[in-house]
Amino acid sequence: MKYNVYWDSFTHPKINGTLYIAATDKGICRITWPHESFEVLQSWVQKKIPNATLIEKPAILAPYIKELTEYFNGTRNMFTVPCDLRGTAFQTAVWKALTTIPFGQTRSYSDIAVTTGNANAVRAVGTANGANPVPIIIPCHRVIGKNNALTGFRGGLQMKEVLLALEGYTDYLKQGHERFQF
Repeated sequence: MKYNVYWDSFTHPKINGTLYIAATDKGICRITWPHESFEVLQSWVQKKIPNATLIEKPAILAPYIKELTEYFNGTRNMFTVPCDLRGTAFQTAVWKALTTIPFGQTRSYSDIAVTTGNANAVRAVGTANGANPVPIIIPCHRVIGKNNALTGFRGGLQMKEVLLALEGYTDYLKQGHERFQF
């Protein structure tokens, strides 16, 4: 079956760089981080949606861009756009659990493991969190270490700090590192 995946780019003064955003007819499927190139988006689409055609269509991405702009402007604290998640059953369970973390609050990796029904899957939760294809909208930045330390984050710890500060959350320790630390 042939699929179209539509994309556009997004910039905002609060982020240092460009985000590439992709959506299918079902919903947003991928957001890159500022340090990730357009080629990262292309590679992801080829791997996750074989035979897809990547088409630049700002009009189709407009609702997603609008909600991201409102979020970064501080006027939106909940996303309503649909998502088309591409992952394993465990990954999608973790990503759905992330959407239940309220704006301006955090949870630990072990909290998410318990939420998904497998309290021992803390490292697996960290791996699934890092594989989140739709960051910001699915708030992986709201997951921190059990000791309140910032921990591994695919977008970089500086971006995690920006997103948490944007939501008014500053009760964390800056002793995390770029690799996973649960």
